[in-house]
Amino acid sequence: MILNLFSARSDHPLADPKEVKRVIAALPLDNPAKAVDEIAGWLDSLRQADDIRVDQFFDVLRQLDDSVQHALRRLAKDYLHTPRLSKSEERRLWTINYAYWGDVAALYAQCLQRAAQNPKEKGSEAFRAHSPLASARLVAARATQLKWLEFRYGAVRDDLWLHLGRAYLAAEAAGYAHKSLQLYPSHSALTSSAQQYLQAVVVHASSMDCLTPVEIELADRLLAHFLPGFVFSAEARPDGVYWIDAARPQPPARLAREPERMTDTLRFVAPGSVPKTLAEVMHRVERGDVPADLNLGGQYSAKALLPVLRHLAIQWAAQPPLREHQRHAVKTRIAVLHGFDDSFTVFAGEVARVGKERAAESWVVENVSLGGFGAGVEDIDGDWLKVGTLLSLQPEGGDNWVLGVVRRYGRESEASASVGIQSLARQAKSVELRPRVSGFAAAGAVPGIWLREGGAPGEVRLVLPLASFDLRESLEFTHEGRTHLLTPIELEESGSGFEIARYREHRVD
Repeated sequence: MILNLFSARSDHPLADPKEVKRVIAALPLDNPAKAVDEIAGWLDSLRQADDIRVDQFFDVLRQLDDSVQHALRRLAKDYLHTPRLSKSEERRLWTINYAYWGDVAALYAQCLQRAAQNPKEKGSEAFRAHSPLASARLVAARATQLKWLEFRYGAVRDDLWLHLGRAYLAAEAAGYAHKSLQLYPSHSALTSSAQQYLQAVVVHASSMDCLTPVEIELADRLLAHFLPGFVFSAEARPDGVYWIDAARPQPPARLAREPERMTDTLRFVAPGSVPKTLAEVMHRVERGDVPADLNLGGQYSAKALLPVLRHLAIQWAAQPPLREHQRHAVKTRIAVLHGFDDSFTVFAGEVARVGKERAAESWVVENVSLGGFGAGVEDIDGDWLKVGTLLSLQPEGGDNWVLGVVRRYGRESEASASVGIQSLARQAKSVELRPRVSGFAAAGAVPGIWLREGGAPGEVRLVLPLASFDLRESLEFTHEGRTHLLTPIELEESGSGFEIARYREHRVD
């Protein structure tokens, strides 16, 4: 005789364990978006199912949540790795994922709240053993929402920090915040509510607005690997870097700005052993060796991983980076062209850029420094604006163009954003580069933008079309009657449609 765990008074379809199994078995596994949508519909129906005992309610919720994890991973992979994803499809995939994690988080919170309100009920007593898992999944779901906001460079609402903090503090009060457990059947690593909360704090504190979405995912995966090395405590430490008040609706802050007052809900983060272990991993990756124990959610080359490791090494250092150049508030407009082709045309000379200036966008510069600009962008046209975009900028009333690249991107709404732009050169020149083979100039010119400042003595830095750099190929170009012979040194960085390379210069008079 099969024990019917559910109250006979409940008329919810999922009160029948057989129906739960049928719903899960019928999921269209070949259509992940539809599978998530169907489970989301069932989750919505559970919101008012208070007549299901809380332990049984949790069991249904857990099974539904487990059943759709593979589909969610496939959708995330499509979002991050599909080339030339349309803006509408990008928004659809983002909404499916972000909404799901919000819905499931609310239901795990509902379980915990019901059990806390009626602790002596039979269902609450039976649920008590599952409270640590419900709590960890709740915090993890909110942390995943935060990561999806980072993918779109959106502002993190204060209420999300409040939800995260309250869930963590409740787990602390109940005594199971640090209880290690397996979050999902597909997860081999153990975690806890406290670790999930710490991961959310460090993710947000790590300047993700300077990374591309794929790099943000890599950074999150790397953080999970290094997380045990961080020190997370209720007391400030001399080597502390960040702090957060878990009871307040506010993001983490650097200890350069100390809390206004000490409270029991303050938590402090110190890098602990992470800088040392991260440096060891980075050294291996620099040699082309990606450690097998890094769970990156896929296969990534050392070339893709190294910029993320270097970024995190700076953010997780015992002394995080200070602003190199002082900002000065201004309000002025700049004309903006984007992409390698337009930039090459701009720096080729007056005649070559006829007509381009009329197509330039107009942005408002809000601050300037020796290193670049901070600008506000309204009425974003298309989906080209992202971290790593090459820009040509001309201040209002000026005749000089500046070459820059987007280093920070924050979305304020669907149509507006704030960007941080690093200046690459205020003096740049477009040149035609010719490969050299066996000492003779070869046919087939390669366009390049010569950065005529900021390079080391005897070196030339060039902006090239993506995938143009070849460590085995020397180049030459002629400028003002002089021939410059270039031997490759290294690829400095790759961006959106361009790359920057360093060459050793040999002048021929």
